[in-house]
Amino acid sequence: MQQVQLQINEQGLLRNQRYAFSNKYTLVSELMQNARRAGATRVEVEYNADAKLLTVFDDGAGIKDFQKLLTLHESGWNEATCWQEQPFGIGFSKCLYSATRCIVSSGDKRIDFETEDALDKQPIDVIDATYLPGTLVALYGVDIPKLKEHIASLSRGFAVPVFFNGVEIVRPYALCNLACVTTEIGHVALAGCLDGKSTRDTIVFLQGFCVIEPSYYNTDHCNVVHLDSTQFVARLPDRDKLIDENDQRERIKDCLSALWREALLVAKARLSSEEFVELFYEAARSWRQLDLFNDVPLLPRSLCDRIVGYPVQERYGDRDYLQSVERVITRADVEQGAVVLVDLGGVAEDNTLHWMFARAKGFIVFHAAGLHDHHWGQAHVRMLEQESIAIAILGEQCRAVLEGRWIWPTVVICDAVSLTVGEKCVEITDDGVFDRDCILIPKGEHSGEPVRQASDFVDGNDQFLDGDLDADRNALYDLIHRLRAVDPQSALASLLREAKLEKYPLLKGKTFRLTVGFACDEHAIELVG
Repeated sequence: MQQVQLQINEQGLLRNQRYAFSNKYTLVSELMQNARRAGATRVEVEYNADAKLLTVFDDGAGIKDFQKLLTLHESGWNEATCWQEQPFGIGFSKCLYSATRCIVSSGDKRIDFETEDALDKQPIDVIDATYLPGTLVALYGVDIPKLKEHIASLSRGFAVPVFFNGVEIVRPYALCNLACVTTEIGHVALAGCLDGKSTRDTIVFLQGFCVIEPSYYNTDHCNVVHLDSTQFVARLPDRDKLIDENDQRERIKDCLSALWREALLVAKARLSSEEFVELFYEAARSWRQLDLFNDVPLLPRSLCDRIVGYPVQERYGDRDYLQSVERVITRADVEQGAVVLVDLGGVAEDNTLHWMFARAKGFIVFHAAGLHDHHWGQAHVRMLEQESIAIAILGEQCRAVLEGRWIWPTVVICDAVSLTVGEKCVEITDDGVFDRDCILIPKGEHSGEPVRQASDFVDGNDQFLDGDLDADRNALYDLIHRLRAVDPQSALASLLREAKLEKYPLLKGKTFRLTVGFACDEHAIELVG
């Protein structure tokens, strides 16, 4: 009976492994890594682009056995290093695929060979040489464009000082340059833990090299993690990604969240309630530690908005009719009724009346989702949209259909609009109110802005129709003034109200005679008396 077993085509393996590396700069990072493991206190990288010569020197322990250097999948490191860092033993092979000639000098020995000969498994002589403390690797025929920029990136979290063409590389994320705490996953520098300016952006290093990095982030304000290499392993051969990366990201996130909880507890103990809320609420919200605010008798200002403008429909979050409260709201303010918190969704066709009622009553729009479910404030939020609201038109004068470009509501000219919720009633005289395909225009409204309560002017393709908005706003403006012009005197009075002539002291108490012509330049104004 025929039997088969796993075998290795050594020559094919040696030739094809060149395609395993996806990053040409791995050549440099592997030599840097070897230097660090050898106990080096500095790594010097020199590159001559014209000569295509790369040299890497380190002052580490040197190479005791050159055969280990050329034995794949046998690292040659001591037992402690193998346990702590799990070296793969293939790093130096990158040199064979990146260069045409390689010279390695260490101690009083040296090897000098053509890389093609090495891949053909030709014997290489180890010869005597002038004593060199540490290790020097010289690689000929190496083409690494933009190495200066890439080595800066490679070195930013590296444990050993790195010099490129004689200039030391800045290493902002190296452990020696960070204020770290030791955790179950490694060393962590948490951004913002003292001032509350937290960030979710986190850059992660393993054995000094980056394995996780945000796409876009503030490089001067991010969390930095140096993972424990006994627990985390990077993917062969480039070692720029973690094995089981999604699971490991969760572990890292959970660790940072726990650290933030500790930082928040410290801040809560040392700061006043107002300072704690003002400085650390956003951090607690970002890291899901909102329960720490359940017993704080203040509400975060960012969750409490006054209605300071005219509520309109909008699709993209530009709610400029809202403004955060000037001072923090206390629990006593809420429980004693001095402040009424209401929950309101974005302005829409079916809730404009509730928005106008809340504005008239001075209610605070409260974003309850920004607090823990068991926060004391949750029990005092009034779900205003769930309450029925009655509307009455006071002093109706006339009505007509607005023939707009985007909307066609009925426009009602009146003295005021009455809104009633429960036993509370408000009268609105200064702003238009949209209700069920009608725009109600009380005596104080002169603009075309109420069309924005009737629609957000966004089409089915999510495109904002600014031209249609302008056209319909102008059409409503014209219609309002035409409907109010029941006689010459009322028409002029409507126009003068909009002109706000009371703002001009020079005109106060004066009497004029106005003659209106058929063209703008035919009007005549005469000061009487």
